[in-house]
Amino acid sequence: MKLLDALSSFTEWSDHLVTRFTAQRGWLRPLQLDAYRSYGTATKFYIKGRLLADRGIAAQTATDSRWRNFQSMVRRFNSREVPGADLVAEMPDGSQHLVTTDDEGYFTLIIEPKALPEPVAYLWYPVPVRVSRLPPHFRLPLPAVQASAKVLVPPPSAEFGVISDLDDTVFETSATNVLKMLGRTLLSNAHSRLPFVGVADFYRSLQRGRTGQPDNPFFYVSSSPWNLYDVLDEFLGIHEMPPGPLLLRDLSIARPKTTPPPGVTGSAAIHFAHKLHEIDDVLNTYPHLPFVLLGDSGQEDTRIYREVVRRHPGRIKAIYIRDVQVPARALLVTPVAEALKTEGVPMLLVADYASAAAHAASLGLINQVTEVVTK
Repeated sequence: MKLLDALSSFTEWSDHLVTRFTAQRGWLRPLQLDAYRSYGTATKFYIKGRLLADRGIAAQTATDSRWRNFQSMVRRFNSREVPGADLVAEMPDGSQHLVTTDDEGYFTLIIEPKALPEPVAYLWYPVPVRVSRLPPHFRLPLPAVQASAKVLVPPPSAEFGVISDLDDTVFETSATNVLKMLGRTLLSNAHSRLPFVGVADFYRSLQRGRTGQPDNPFFYVSSSPWNLYDVLDEFLGIHEMPPGPLLLRDLSIARPKTTPPPGVTGSAAIHFAHKLHEIDDVLNTYPHLPFVLLGDSGQEDTRIYREVVRRHPGRIKAIYIRDVQVPARALLVTPVAEALKTEGVPMLLVADYASAAAHAASLGLINQVTEVVTK
């Protein structure tokens, strides 16, 4: 791990050196402030984003070639981050909240609003964020760069929340096969990725619950890097999936913050620690709200969700694990599902979302299924 830590430090140092060099010579592209969808309550907002140079990525279209998609992906990962910049978030009550970007250009801000701003969409509340100071070595005039962070605040009428994985749960990435996964990731875009049959209908049913109102909040927790945020966010919109915060991870090499269970090592340990940390944060933010969890059998979702149930007893209504059709992975689900029965938490390994919808209806999570899509 010491070698990996050293490699990570060297990569960050060299990256910052290139950014500083290009900024001093006026070669750096105009700055871009990304404010990610986030979440909060009526008394606490969590805001996250990133400041970096514009990567020159063209708008995604359904006719983009695989080569054009690949070029765009290279630009997403070859980013020039801006560390040490001061940003200001402004609330309607006139209060200003300062935050400084970290070594990778990210910022995280927690605000305790005195009053909620006017929503820009159902359940979503805007918080303007702007750049107020650049690091001295940039030697650039202060740009008028700003963005609007959108914060999800569930209403009191919410019946439950939903936490979902993305890769191989919502769309296919073949995470169990590295070469296929790289091909699907690097050569596709938000339009060419297709959701699994029935997933959008099932998720919208969960969002509406028994009341028929879209009150139940969605949270998408994935080990995909923040570099793919625009692709994933646009994908959800194109396919009319319930909008929700995308809780992704920093791509930089890092030691897991949480000790994984025995047998989980390497990249799986990082995946495990990241997802468990994000899920813990969500459940702790809404201590009175039960949750439904959705994942797949391809990676560590089964064991992660087992640990979630242990840490948050009585909070999980149901767990649905999509079968990725790898027998060895499916066998790992059975003992966990049997163990969870004793705690009153159903965990189902499902081949399709029609089966999941029928089960959810039997539990009273959604209204009775009237049409089952299987193709």
